[in-house]
Amino acid sequence: MNVVNATLEDLNGWLKLAAEVEYLFGPMVDDPNFVLALERNIHQNRAFCVREYDGSPGCSLLGGLLLSTSNAPSYKIGWLSVSAEARNKGVASALLNHVLTLVDIPSEIAVTTFGDDIPDGMPARRLYERFGFIPLEESIPNGPEGGSRQKFQLTIAHR
Repeated sequence: MNVVNATLEDLNGWLKLAAEVEYLFGPMVDDPNFVLALERNIHQNRAFCVREYDGSPGCSLLGGLLLSTSNAPSYKIGWLSVSAEARNKGVASALLNHVLTLVDIPSEIAVTTFGDDIPDGMPARRLYERFGFIPLEESIPNGPEGGSRQKFQLTIAHR
């Protein structure tokens, strides 16, 4: 399973992933701001994906991750999603492992994920915890579905 930089040919695959999780993240597919942000991240090599069967650009995506690098060495995972059929197969772990090799050391990586009152968000929380992310007590606005959100942070002092 290869993690690669996304290309504009992957845009439809990203939108298909987004459609699967809009009930958790809110409207994205028909949001021109989401599409523009996705295109900008692709152009800036901050959009990473795993393609089905390690295929060529434009193939179906198993998962995708957006990494904000504008405040390095403080980074932010802006979006991580895995297709329903690829969950629990290591796709999210592969994406996280990949971006962790790209960050400067020392660094901090933040992500806002689902609160513990969102059952469908528990796999994401467990994933970040397995990677050493620590939940913070920072107040975060609720998500579009009304559920809580929580910020997690990982501090990397050395490799």
